[in-house]
Amino acid sequence: MSLEDFLRGHSELGAAENPKAYRKQEAIWELFTSECVYFLDQLMVLKEVFLTTLTDLQMRECLQDIDSWRLFANLNELCLVSFGFLTSLLHVIKEMWTNPDSYSTQSLLELLKKAFGDSICHCLQKYCLNYSTAILYLDSLKLREDFGSFVKWCERNEQCRRLQLKDLLVVPLQRFTRYPLLLKNIGKKSCSETEENTIQTIVDLVDRAIYDLDGKVKWLDNYQKVKQLKEALVWLPVWERDKRAHVPENLKHLLKAVTLENLVSHRSLLHDGKLVLIGQRNKSLFLIGFQCCLMFTLRKTFKQSGVVESSPLRSAAGQELELLLQESCSFIVLDQPISLDRLQLKNIDQLNATASGLPNSFIIMHQNRYQQCIGVFILQAQTESVKKAWVSEIEDATNSLLKQDCQQPRVKNSFLESSQI
Repeated sequence: MSLEDFLRGHSELGAAENPKAYRKQEAIWELFTSECVYFLDQLMVLKEVFLTTLTDLQMRECLQDIDSWRLFANLNELCLVSFGFLTSLLHVIKEMWTNPDSYSTQSLLELLKKAFGDSICHCLQKYCLNYSTAILYLDSLKLREDFGSFVKWCERNEQCRRLQLKDLLVVPLQRFTRYPLLLKNIGKKSCSETEENTIQTIVDLVDRAIYDLDGKVKWLDNYQKVKQLKEALVWLPVWERDKRAHVPENLKHLLKAVTLENLVSHRSLLHDGKLVLIGQRNKSLFLIGFQCCLMFTLRKTFKQSGVVESSPLRSAAGQELELLLQESCSFIVLDQPISLDRLQLKNIDQLNATASGLPNSFIIMHQNRYQQCIGVFILQAQTESVKKAWVSEIEDATNSLLKQDCQQPRVKNSFLESSQI
């Protein structure tokens, strides 16, 4: 109901006679009614229709291996926090209608500051950090007939209003990003500059929480991808990688197997994608860019799976790698990773690209510690924009690495082939 319709049915409550104060009340009412929809039509449906049903089934020894936390995280806490906020907000709104003085306005500001500072942001951050895991877990469970039947039965409930489980799981993330807009609207319609400034500090608090969450989501996303990638990498022995390396059979056991722990652990993924390695026989490879090196790999797919749902807070970069990991791809490492402080990047301009018949191409030169070129890789992208993205990412990462080396030299968890040797 709009504020006007609601007040018409409650004669004991009066709207402010001042038009500016009334507009502020309308903005506060929008925050309240939208929170009602979020709590009643979304959070409680997710809890009562899906989580409670799953809990009841598990008590009857069905779907007992389903981890409800991985799917719904702190949903119960979200419901409690939202209900508490609604109750307190409605009390303050009624107080503002019956006693429209500065005291009631101060009560509103204190409520908003306390609610967003102490509980709402923290609770939503916790839920959002689990969202990617929840979607991946849901995707893996879809293949099970018993779980599929449970989800379909729940989604047929009229309270779902034709929304699927994945549509409801994303709602808290969407609500989190909408709070600053609702609060800004209240601030714009405030009756005093002091009140507007106080609202703005609350908006900044929520924006900061979303920004911090974005960083945490990226870190967690990178950590999970690197962990999966570590298991998917195949590092061939040197005698298979380099035909010039002759090692007698009875001596191969003396050579240490390459451990992938130090190779990719604690590294940040920057960019990845399919490129063509130009040679006597062109190779379609998958190039993986870390914050300190490039890794040339060949893909080997074993099986297909469903489409991976991506988080709204997650960047587009790295989603191709994520899809391949979900398809159970292996990545065979072609050669040693190239440290970014040991490469030179050469762009192939339009004229040379046309003359050589290599559009959308660039060159990576691998240098040793003596500045000698020990490897040349001509890479061709699918489009000019993909090529520019790769060149830009490599240049930015190289500059960042060299700048970091000047300030704090790398001495731990680095490849031996580095500027510190």
